Amino acid sequence: MNSKVSGALWALMAFLSLGIAIGSFRYLLPNTPGIPPGVAGNVMRHPWLVLHAGLAATALIVGPFQFIPRLRAARPRLHHWVGRIYVVACLLGGPAGLLLAWGTSAGPVAQFGFGLLAISWIFCTAQAWRLAMARRIVEHRRWMVRSFALTLAAVTLRLYLPIPPLLGIDFVEGYRAISWLCWIPNLLAAELYLNRARLWKPATLAT
Repeated sequence: MNSKVSGALWALMAFLSLGIAIGSFRYLLPNTPGIPPGVAGNVMRHPWLVLHAGLAATALIVGPFQFIPRLRAARPRLHHWVGRIYVVACLLGGPAGLLLAWGTSAGPVAQFGFGLLAISWIFCTAQAWRLAMARRIVEHRRWMVRSFALTLAAVTLRLYLPIPPLLGIDFVEGYRAISWLCWIPNLLAAELYLNRARLWKPATLAT
């Protein structure tokens, strides 16, 4: 992929991640304003929403910096520490997300959608961490791509939420669809990227 296109995509990803992360930190405040109906009606909202939102927002902020090859090469210790922060945020935020999925008021379709997202997020991140510990770096990088694609579900979820009302679709029905659409296309896009990356030298895989 052209370096300018890659840089532009990274900048867009980082910008959206930062914006959503900043907005998500509002859940750490008492009497959080502007809570979407799908979240407000969640029976597991207290205390798991605060934990999930804070940790997922942290993963969104630090994740993009793991995709800068120059930073990784020049500051490997910083890369490792930022990676540890990311992994901890995902592995603790994932179970909280699973509990929130169980408590959703949108029914079993949304429960399964968000539940499988949480399980996939935990699994991909744990795989990336395990492979890093085994010094299987190329494989580690591939699983980190998958992990961050799932982390970005927090971004795509919020991009999709305004669409159902604009199309005249009932919010709950739209929310059920979004519980799957916010992460499956992300993961498919990651796999397409990784399949293309097989044509490149391993060192060029930017994760």
